[in-house]
Amino acid sequence: MEPPNLYPVKLYVYDLSKGLARRLSPIMLGKQLEGIWHTSIVVHKDEFYFGSGGISSCPPGGTLLGPPDSVVDVGSTEVTEELFQEYLSSLGESLFRREAYNIFENNCNTFTNEVAQFLTGRKIPSYITDLPSEILSTKCKQSMKVQR
Repeated sequence: MEPPNLYPVKLYVYDLSKGLARRLSPIMLGKQLEGIWHTSIVVHKDEFYFGSGGISSCPPGGTLLGPPDSVVDVGSTEVTEELFQEYLSSLGESLFRREAYNIFENNCNTFTNEVAQFLTGRKIPSYITDLPSEILSTKCKQSMKVQR
């Protein structure tokens, strides 16, 4: 019996603030933030991400954000490309529909956390997933709330 094929799974991490969060967050929020994180999952030779337009893909590093600020090795998966595409299609019709996007509650990081767990059984780093609650716990939370 042949061993299963294993496919690497990477988390691409982008700082949307390009370093400004590190410098300005203590003044604006009263709390130090290292970045405003956008993430995507790279598997099967493509980069997958979720935003206000729904689930999208491109060649790795091919988003408008350019190359990632860091890459996290999430692990590897036995999930084939065909099965992964079926999974993404079901997510795009349920949890991650375009209209389901919410910057604090259902965002790119929620998506990559869900996909990472499906592919590898592992979550993405908590410093990324905890960011919305960190921002909303600051003294400026009322001005940051987004209308639904």
